[in-house]
Parts: sequence; C-alpha cells; structure tokens
Amino acid sequence: MKILVVSGFLGAGKTTFIQAMTQKTGRDFAVYENEYGRADIDAKLLESSAALSVWESTENCVCCSGKADFASAVLTISGTLDPEYLIVEPTGVAKLSNILENVRRIQYGRISLLQPVTLVDATCFLRQKREYPDIYLDQLRTAPLIVCSKTERADPAELARLEQEIHSENPSAEILFTPYADQPPEWWQQLLNRPLNPDEPVCTPPAEFDQSCFESMTLEQPAMPSPTHLIAFLDALAAGVFGKIPRAKGLLPCGGEWLRFDLVDRVWAITGTDPVETAQCVFIGTDLYRPGLRELLIPGWKPASCVVRRKSPRTAGKK
Repeated sequence: MKILVVSGFLGAGKTTFIQAMTQKTGRDFAVYENEYGRADIDAKLLESSAALSVWESTENCVCCSGKADFASAVLTISGTLDPEYLIVEPTGVAKLSNILENVRRIQYGRISLLQPVTLVDATCFLRQKREYPDIYLDQLRTAPLIVCSKTERADPAELARLEQEIHSENPSAEILFTPYADQPPEWWQQLLNRPLNPDEPVCTPPAEFDQSCFESMTLEQPAMPSPTHLIAFLDALAAGVFGKIPRAKGLLPCGGEWLRFDLVDRVWAITGTDPVETAQCVFIGTDLYRPGLRELLIPGWKPASCVVRRKSPRTAGKK
C-alpha cells in the first residue's frame, strides 16, 4: 500500500483535488479523512461522488494528539482493505512534517510513502501565511510539489509574487500554477509513482504550532428560512461578525431547498445539494461567537437570559 499525503491549509481545496485524482487515474484508492471538528461533510462528498472507501477521524489531529490512532488506522486499512493507494487528507492546521514522521514509524514492506503534495490557495496565500506562519512554513518547506488552486482568479502579477514567496521558503519545490483539472492523465499518474526517499530528512518548522489557538464548532440540524437569509449570514460571517473564521462549511435546508455553503478566508460560495439525513455546519477559527451562531442557525434556540452579548467595536467601552 502506497500512501500519498495531500496537505494544505483550511479551504485550499484538498477534497476537490482528491476527487479529480480518482477520476483521472481510475486506480484503487482508499481515503483517510481527518476533519477539524465533528462534521464529516467532506467525507460524505467523497463517498457519494467517487464511490471511495473513506475512513473518518474527527476527534484529533493526525499530526499530534491523534497520531497513535492514525498509525493504528493505517495498519488496519492495510490489513483489511489493502488498497493499492491510501490518500491521507489531514486537517488544514496539521503539520505535514509530523504526519510523514508518524507514517515512517510504521513503514515496512507492504507500506511505503510517496512524495506529498501541498495545495495553496492562490487567492489568499499572502494573508494566511502572515496570520498562520507556522502552518504555512511547515507545509511549504516539506512538500516537493506545491499545487496552486484557484489561480484563475489571480492576475499574472499576483502569481509572480506567489512563485517568489514559495521559492523563498522551498527553493527546490516544483510548483503548478495552471489549473490541475486541465492536466493530462500522465501528470496524475506520475504523482502515484514518486516514492519518498526514506533517508530524506523532513523539515522542522522554526517554532512549534499550538493548535489550541483554533476552535471548532459543529452545529447539527441547522436551518435557514430562505437562501436570502443564508446569503446575509455568510456576508456577516466573512465580515468577522461571528469571530475570526478562515473556514466554514455546511449542508442545510433553506426554505424549500437544500444548499451547501463553503467559506474560505473572506470568500464564500453556495451550491445546491441533495438532502441528507443530518444537516451540519462547521466553523473553524478563533474567538467564535457561539451564542450568535446557534441563535441564527438552530430553529427555536434562544440564548439564556444571563448571556451577555459581545459588544461591537463602536459600542465597546460605552455605558
């Protein structure tokens, strides 16, 4: 079983990349999905769109607190399913170097590592690198291949600066700027035939990243009265009304239809989706305004009378 780790910060497009890989190559895959938060929205998407065997982990990050469970799961997948390839999609706040070291500890004749891939969102790379440098430095320095997603939204000057920034952190990295969906099947196949040298050192970031600075909040059975209400909510979410939230996603009913929303950094999108048994939303960030999220998304929920609402910057400090 060959293991390919597809890393990238929150919202970089890892799940979409994996979907494309399964369609372009037609190989025998299983996927290990590590969500930050209890929602398994992306795992459901992979299972429904590509008929994949998906193992889910939503309790701990596979690079640190959940590394023992991760190692056990990899061995179990190898011994039971024995797929040709296992794709590991870690949470966006995981350190790629730690994940590779964890897998190296359990390598033997039947389990080997491929060169990992890191996805970078071209539309918000500079801002997210500035705000979360330890994650970015680790993911950029560790991966031999950097795939830039959403490049169609960036102008040539932005892409030139992005290339300079990436090479300043990883001078030997191969960088793909053209849309990966347009790559020929040969390009996808070669990703599955690039073994990672077992003697090659894995980079160590300059500082330890404390994942406790991130919070996650999962809401079950959320609903909105209409798509218009959802649009207004996402505008407020992107503006920081509910905290600093670089990633949010959900599947929920909005009036008479079901919608999926995705928010990355300050950009959001809505698409139609089929109904699911359990509607879910997940929010990842810092300083989450949990009472406000519950009040808007959970029908019939009312805050306790003792709850003190967070003041806006304009009213903070006023009596």
